[in-house]
Amino acid sequence: MPVLRAALLVLIAGLPAAPLLAATPSSADEGVAEGIDHLQHRWAEIHYGLPQDEQAKALEGLADEADRLVAAHPEAAGLHIWAGIVRSTEAGASGGLGALSLVKQARSDLERALALDPLALDGSAYTSLGALYYQVPGWPLAFGDDDRAERYLKRALAIDPDGLDSLYFRGDYLHEQGRDDEARQALQKALQAPPRPGRERADTGRREEVRALMDTLGS
Repeated sequence: MPVLRAALLVLIAGLPAAPLLAATPSSADEGVAEGIDHLQHRWAEIHYGLPQDEQAKALEGLADEADRLVAAHPEAAGLHIWAGIVRSTEAGASGGLGALSLVKQARSDLERALALDPLALDGSAYTSLGALYYQVPGWPLAFGDDDRAERYLKRALAIDPDGLDSLYFRGDYLHEQGRDDEARQALQKALQAPPRPGRERADTGRREEVRALMDTLGS
C-alpha cells in the first residue's frame, strides 16, 4: 500500500486559540491516489492473470496509461514508481532488443521518483531499482551492477523491513549471488509479511513466487 502522508495542519488566520484543522485532500491528490490504485491493480491482473504470450501487449497499453497519469501529475513520485514497474515488467515479458530501451526508461522513471520522494510507496523505488540493477546485463550491453543493486535493496529494507516485495527481491538477489542461506532467511520472513489491503492478487502471486524460489534453494 502506498505510504499515507499525514495531512497538513493549518491554523485559522487571526485566531491563535483556534484548533488545528486537517486539510482535506485536493482533487489532484485524489487523482494521484486513484491512478496508483488503477495501475497496481491492472498490473497484478496482467502479471499474475494473463498467459505469458499476452502480457507484453497488455503491459504496453498500461505503460501508455501510466505515462498519461505522470503527464497529468508530474510531481507524484508514486506514479513515476508505477510507470517504472510497468515498464520493467514489460521488458521482462517482451524480451529482445526492445527490452533494453524499456529498462532504461524504467530506470529513469524510478530515479525521478527518488528525486521527488525517496520514501514514496514504502521505498518501492529503491526495491525496483535494486531489482533492475541485478537483473539486467552489465556493461557494455546495459547498466547492470550487483554492488549498486545491493545498496538499493538494503535501503529498501531499511525503509520497509517487513515488506513482501522488499524481502522477496532481497532473497532473489542473494540467491543470484550464491548466498542461499541468507536468501532463505529473507524469503522465510517474506512469507510472514503482513497482507496489503486491496492488493490481494499481488500478494497471492508474490507469495507463490517466494515459495517457488524457496523450492529451488532446497533444504
